Amino acid sequence: MIDNTCVIYTNGSQECERVASLLKHLGGECHEYKLDCHFTQRAFEQEFGKEAEYPQVAIGAKHIGSLKETLQYMNENGILE
Repeated sequence: MIDNTCVIYTNGSQECERVASLLKHLGGECHEYKLDCHFTQRAFEQEFGKEAEYPQVAIGAKHIGSLKETLQYMNENGILE
């Protein structure tokens, strides 16, 4: 269960849709920021680095990272159990 607000930076890919669905299913209030609507690719790279992958996820005030990093974080913190 997630009791914090989640932020997802998305480019509309399947991975972005999956993480948004998972976070909502776990009870998180999600805010999605969409490429070319809420931010540019350049702004994304400045914030997260040129090698960063979509989606980028934050839970509460903590930046978690990509889909893989988010799943690892959830697993390590007992959120997926």
